[in-house]
Formats: sequence, C-alpha cells, structure tokens
Amino acid sequence: MEQEIDTQELGEKIVKVLKTIYDPEIPVDIYELGLIYDVFVNENYEVKILMTLTTPNCPVAESLPAEVEDKVKTIESVKDAEVEITFDPPWSQDLMSEEAKLELGML
Repeated sequence: MEQEIDTQELGEKIVKVLKTIYDPEIPVDIYELGLIYDVFVNENYEVKILMTLTTPNCPVAESLPAEVEDKVKTIESVKDAEVEITFDPPWSQDLMSEEAKLELGML
C-alpha cells in the first residue's frame, strides 16, 4: 500500500520552496511579495501554481515561471508542476506581506 501524503504538509513544502525564489529587482521572495495567488495539488500530486508578475512586461516573465516549476518539481512527492500566469487581479503593493513591506522599509 502506497503511503498517503498529507496535502497540507506538501503545501507547506511547496511554500518553503517558493520562499527561496526571489524577484531579481526586489530583495524579497516571490511568496512574501504576493506574486503567488494560489497553489493547487491534485490526488496525483501534480501541482498547479497560479501566479502573477509585478508588471506584464517584467524582465523575468520568461525565466521566473520556469524557475518556479523547476524548483517545485524537486520536491520528492511532486509528480509534475505547472505555472499559470495571470494579471487578474493585477499585482499591487497591497498584496505584499507585512514581512515584505518591513524588508522594503514601507512600514
């Protein structure tokens, strides 16, 4: 019998990995910046991440989603990962965590 993987535990591992990825223009990780809108894990442990960028013409529009996919795929129980980019709602500084605002001197 295959060991059941706790999706909440897996979600925490995914967030931990996302917190290692930084926007190259802002010294804060993409999770705290509020670029991650949602993370879905299905019963086959395939991950879909809904995220945005700070602007539609962000210089890392090509490389950042690929980096997110690649790093999430390194988690042992993840079978596959896909990133979907959305600009609805558009990113704003209101989406940043208190930690990110503090880091950037906005508090």
